[in-house]
Amino acid sequence: MNIFKNFENNIDVHKYVRYNIIEVDHMYNTNITNFRKDIYKVLEQTVKFNEPVNISTKDGNAIVISEEDYRGLMETLNLTSIPEMKEKIVDGLNTPLSECVSEDEVEW
Repeated sequence: MNIFKNFENNIDVHKYVRYNIIEVDHMYNTNITNFRKDIYKVLEQTVKFNEPVNISTKDGNAIVISEEDYRGLMETLNLTSIPEMKEKIVDGLNTPLSECVSEDEVEW
């Protein structure tokens, strides 16, 4: 199952993911044997610090992310599947910061 299928049809997924969802400066890399030995510690770090984990196996790799990052990713996929919302997101990405309203001026 490709969860990015609809997302890719709506927006440049690579640009958007790098820019908005998970800017991965650091990813913990381990193999399946070490992951199995340290699973509690590794998952605790992933949850506390939202640091993705790349687990390598002989058949390929898997990425573990925190529930918070996963929910953010799913919400982004949902929002970008709505054409009007996608346009607003793209417009926002293309708006210079100098043209944005400061947070203090927003009425919540």
